[in-house]
Amino acid sequence: MQDLVRRCAYLFAAATALLLSAVPAQAHGFSSTVYVDLTAPAKGHVRADLGLEYDLLVVSAADYEKDDALFKVGTAAFDSGDSAKQSAALAAHSDSVMKYVTQRFVIAAGSNACTATQQGDITIQQREGVPYAFLVLDYQCPAADVHEVRSGLFPDSETYVRGTKTIVTYDLDLQKGSSALDSEHPSFSTHQSFAERFWEFFRLGAEHLLTGLDHILFLLALIAGSRRLREIVLAATTFTLAHSVTFILAALGVVHVSPSFIEPVIALSIAVVACWHLWRIWRRGRLATDLATSSRSHVSLDRAGWTRLGVVFCFGLVHGVGFAGALGIQQAWSWTLLWSLLVFNVGIETVQLTLIAITFPLLMLLRRKAPSVALWVTGVIAAGVTVAGLVWFVQRL
Repeated sequence: MQDLVRRCAYLFAAATALLLSAVPAQAHGFSSTVYVDLTAPAKGHVRADLGLEYDLLVVSAADYEKDDALFKVGTAAFDSGDSAKQSAALAAHSDSVMKYVTQRFVIAAGSNACTATQQGDITIQQREGVPYAFLVLDYQCPAADVHEVRSGLFPDSETYVRGTKTIVTYDLDLQKGSSALDSEHPSFSTHQSFAERFWEFFRLGAEHLLTGLDHILFLLALIAGSRRLREIVLAATTFTLAHSVTFILAALGVVHVSPSFIEPVIALSIAVVACWHLWRIWRRGRLATDLATSSRSHVSLDRAGWTRLGVVFCFGLVHGVGFAGALGIQQAWSWTLLWSLLVFNVGIETVQLTLIAITFPLLMLLRRKAPSVALWVTGVIAAGVTVAGLVWFVQRL
């Protein structure tokens, strides 16, 4: 029996360590998102509205074109926080900026690359709490029914960021849709199939959860504090449904909250959910994992379970605002992108349920064979997650 208990404890610890070892040390690492909207004002004419992180554009373009002056004046403008100076810095070195962007972001008609020209001035706007440079490029293309879009903006090889995503929405070639480009999937065709569009955002959702340590820790806190399988499945599903609600409100233009508020609250939510389990251990001891009802219904929860579910839903709304901002739901009635991001949510939910299927049976077996050991194991996990959440909360403030 003792040997079985040790094995259960080791397996649960190993499963937890495996989940954590698959993600970076930072909550999301230093990453960036590029936003592109493509339209076709006329035959053979494609217009691209691009949004790129300002300071990243400065250092990347300066390095790419060996333009030290751009780096100096652009960095000084960034430090000043003056959007007019930032716009002026890019305008003064528009050749370097244009060469970098047009070499890294390419639109082709058939096998022929389209020719890009800049329209108007580069403007600066705040997005996700940082300045973004917005520019309009007009691409003159040979006549074609299908266009291919390729993005290599801010690659890992530049060493400034890792895992850049380019979120593209398009209305071209009698097709409307959206796509998510990265280093592994750098291009797409405007006539991509439904399955291809679905897979892109499903994969993006799965990767977003697996590469976000804060989301992994939030899920571990839910698992550690859940007393029955129905409780953790309901909590994870409620969390995802809350994301969907936020996405819909964002698409309607109802919700827009500053990241300076959202990011600390996300960190605090991790600490609160983890601390919930610690509080039950302190109040109820070995009875912390007992339900106050003996109902065998698949959805029956006691008062504590329903309260916890409500808290998880509220925090899910907050996390969803963070997802929406990071992936570009900023414009009212963005239904094309909304559909893709709902698929993104399906990817998140699938990974969540998979991780639950890996870890929760081991936890239940440990609780059945050695309740005291299970209580200590989950208590240690909850304590570690609480500390991490509070540290992130202070840092993000």
